[in-house]
Amino acid sequence: MNPLPYTFKLRLLSLVMLAPLIILTACGSGGGSSPSMGTTSTAAASLVSNNAPSAGLFSHATISTIASTVPSNGDINPYGVAIVEQTVGHLKRGHILVSNFNSSANLQGTGTTIVEVSPGGAVDLFAQLDANKLPGPCPGGVGLTTALVVLRSGWVIVGSLPTSDGTAATAQAGCLIVFDSKGNAVETFSGAPINGPWDMTAFEDNSGAKLFVSNVLNGTVAANGQTVNEGTVIRIDLQISKGSMPSIKSIAAIGTGFPERTDPAALVIGPTGLGLSPVSGSGRDSDAAVAQNGEKPKPDSLLYVADSLNNRIAVIPDALDRTTSAGTGTTLTSGGNLNDPLGLAVDTFGNIYTVNGNDGFITVFDPKGEQIATKLLDDTGSPPGAGTLFGLAIASNGGVYFVDDGSNTLNFVH
Repeated sequence: MNPLPYTFKLRLLSLVMLAPLIILTACGSGGGSSPSMGTTSTAAASLVSNNAPSAGLFSHATISTIASTVPSNGDINPYGVAIVEQTVGHLKRGHILVSNFNSSANLQGTGTTIVEVSPGGAVDLFAQLDANKLPGPCPGGVGLTTALVVLRSGWVIVGSLPTSDGTAATAQAGCLIVFDSKGNAVETFSGAPINGPWDMTAFEDNSGAKLFVSNVLNGTVAANGQTVNEGTVIRIDLQISKGSMPSIKSIAAIGTGFPERTDPAALVIGPTGLGLSPVSGSGRDSDAAVAQNGEKPKPDSLLYVADSLNNRIAVIPDALDRTTSAGTGTTLTSGGNLNDPLGLAVDTFGNIYTVNGNDGFITVFDPKGEQIATKLLDDTGSPPGAGTLFGLAIASNGGVYFVDDGSNTLNFVH
């Protein structure tokens, strides 16, 4: 998107981290190194009042630039954001992975890199892909999207929605690419119903992992810019055994019929950000997953979906176990401060955070759908912040990490 200043970007992010405090991915303007994050916990805690962000406190939160996300090959347009939970291989606990969607030529759907950023601003290249040397099928090649997760076992999984020339006319189905903890691509997941993986979140327990993936290429290219109601959310159940690569146990389409279309600026618009409600027994900071009354939340496993074209947040119930589609789900909230919701994340109290595609705002909702806080994260461009916000992630030390596609940076709001 950079240097096309107002190109719209869809990045969902998507990964929901169950952590004691709130972290939002925000879009800041400007580059440069980050200040030390060692004293951010107290500041981030000020965003929380009675287990929900206070509109007043949230509006006075500080936005800091952590680092540039541009690696040595010049890839731009950062999309996915995921926080490393455990140190393994080249992955360091608390570091943030960021995937790039554009090459240095600024062609959408051609980015091939994932960078690893420390909270203090040090940047290393975690992985760089060659479309001709992938470990398995990936129709169309490589164009890394917002669909990015890091599993506790060290496996990194990213979505690819590739093009050959940066236009929707050449977009192909792509795949999910699996990396080991040292950044080596080891396998791919491809074929129906994986078709333009746009965002992703994950749930883990001792038996394996479940990936939730939004797909935006079902019928969109053929429709040539017309809206089609064929966007999907699928759940991929993975078997993860020590010493073996992840393998697919089953795939289910749990959400169908979402509107989607190609777009000359955004490439594709459709269901994007995904986030799970807090689920007890996840093995992921379960003591932090405490409801407002002090009790562990019931395992309702609600999946929230940023339904971009309908300008709403949808809810798919029983997401962990259902085997049939919930269609487009029910509406948690719509309109108000929403303006083409993209990236989405959920905190441990069940509050939902989403960033807008048509302006630079982030909006926070309580579990009932009441819009309780909003903040301008990016005031550059015309209209301010349009097309710059995508992935966001909630970190355990407080605050919110987010990428800014206008400045190609990782940022922190606290």
